[in-house]
Amino acid sequence: MRRSSTFARQVLLVRVGRRDGDLRARTDVALAERRYADPRYDRYDTEIEAVVPVSPALAPTSPVDDPAAMSIPLLPGERTAARRMKFAVVNACTLASLMLGMLAIFLAMQGEVRVAALCLIACVVFDGLDGALARKLGVASPFGAQMDSLADMCSFGLAAPVVVYASLAGSVPPAAAAVACALVAACAAIRLARFNVSPKDGRFFCGVPTTMAAAVLALTVAIGLPVSGLVLVSGVALLAFAMVSSFPYAKLARLVKLPPWLWLAPVLGALIDIRLTFALIVAGYLLSGPVLWLRQRRTV
Repeated sequence: MRRSSTFARQVLLVRVGRRDGDLRARTDVALAERRYADPRYDRYDTEIEAVVPVSPALAPTSPVDDPAAMSIPLLPGERTAARRMKFAVVNACTLASLMLGMLAIFLAMQGEVRVAALCLIACVVFDGLDGALARKLGVASPFGAQMDSLADMCSFGLAAPVVVYASLAGSVPPAAAAVACALVAACAAIRLARFNVSPKDGRFFCGVPTTMAAAVLALTVAIGLPVSGLVLVSGVALLAFAMVSSFPYAKLARLVKLPPWLWLAPVLGALIDIRLTFALIVAGYLLSGPVLWLRQRRTV
């Protein structure tokens, strides 16, 4: 075979050589290897490696003994049996909120909207309980915080809009109810994601908390406000936008510290007309955000 022959012909010659005998085959293989090892043909290796597909989903692998590649423990600190039990109790409350949210969806699909709304209220209770227990028992962890956000998205970002949509069936056009409830789900996801990556303020929330918005929607369905369907849809959409707003809203700890005489008015109002009192409290809390925002801008 001539020196200028292609590599493909040499490979063909190797296959033919196998028929003539092992000696000739080994000679041809050696010739092909020398030909392929010629520096002038190193560009073939470069071209072949350049076209090898690389999946963008595969991250660079790190050695097994690399400390950065090791898994982070779910419970930081001392891992005793007592602390593990406390950690399990706290996460059980989070899972209870998640399961109650799923139950609310199932009940709403069957038409039991009042019972589904009560399940959402129970979700709010368990959501506040797991955080309080985690801080009191000293088992707060990044895992618990992420798990709480995922449970909130299921219970308050998905279950609450489904219950509201089921309660609006027949009173408003389905398209209007669907748009308003979809806004609640989308704004709840944005609100939770923003909360996870934003610095925490001990005095105010940035926007209406997802838990409080779900509690308002659940109580609205449970007590059955005597308003038109159009007003309810508008209120649901307004509450959704309030979640992603930048208005400051006071936390519950600050509201509890208000003078006792201020709590006397809503208590008396609830005895007279609980529905009207609830609507006034919700409207007052939603308006407090823009008022505080304007006040902060004037003082700066």
